[in-house]
Amino acid sequence: MNRAVIAIHGGAGAIARAAMSKEKEQCYVQALAAVVASGQTILSAGGSALDAVTEAVRLLEECPLFNAGKGSVFTHQGTHELDACVMDGHTLDTGAVAGVSHIRNPILAARAVLKHSPHVLLIGEGAERFAVSRGFEPVANNFFSTDERWAQLQRALGNQQILLDHDSGGQHADGAPLDADRKFGTVGAVACDLHGNLAAATSTGGMTNKYVGRVGDSPLPGAGCYANNASVAVSCTGTGEVFIRLLAAYDIAALMTYAGLSLQQASERVVMEKVTALGGSGGVVAVDRAGNIALPFNSEGMYRGYGYVGDDAVVAIYREA
Repeated sequence: MNRAVIAIHGGAGAIARAAMSKEKEQCYVQALAAVVASGQTILSAGGSALDAVTEAVRLLEECPLFNAGKGSVFTHQGTHELDACVMDGHTLDTGAVAGVSHIRNPILAARAVLKHSPHVLLIGEGAERFAVSRGFEPVANNFFSTDERWAQLQRALGNQQILLDHDSGGQHADGAPLDADRKFGTVGAVACDLHGNLAAATSTGGMTNKYVGRVGDSPLPGAGCYANNASVAVSCTGTGEVFIRLLAAYDIAALMTYAGLSLQQASERVVMEKVTALGGSGGVVAVDRAGNIALPFNSEGMYRGYGYVGDDAVVAIYREA
């Protein structure tokens, strides 16, 4: 018998304990708990896993604490380019957008691609025109900007680095629990509903100081997002290029289907062995049809939370002892 559950992540990375603000940490904990609770409410009312993950990621996009939607990081040119994907494990229907700059909630645009187009992935201006045709109101690119993200870009430009790939030297001005300059800022959600159907959703603003036009794993089905009722729903956060090369999300499903591994075994094999072997870092949230969950990560921390219907939400940031 399956147990309806939702699990979310808000990025993984290095712990900034020296500059950690208890107040800021509490903001993250409260935000994660509220998102989990929203998913639990949808699932407890008989809502679909697809609806639960879409709404969870939309809420994460609306929260400037996370690198998706409002609060997305800047490209090298000082602009924002956002990616998102949603996948229905029951039908394998998938919708995704990449490189969009004027869509307030990319995950809703991805859902519209799934529901109202014959395609899986739309990019750039074409994706934005499609969204407008579906009634989406465009926003200015600076809608996504925050002072913290701008300061993060300036540090990256000063060091001539794409942040996420280096130690920021202790410059954690925002007091966040995870070092913003060494954090993989993708957000995502997976769910199993009361009918045993699975779904996954992933959204991101990408990497600070990334090349204009760069697309990571988040909007790519099988790389950063995957759902199949026969095996698992997965949402990834981490070194996007490595997750793409490994088809990390699908690899977890393949290990379960073809090698007979459990959800925990398969997800840990990919995150703790395969990703690290290629020099990658990050983690996943995953759920199988029985409602079992796995939240492995090989970095120092990962914003994460989960909640079974009828239970309290559980949220965490650091590695458990």
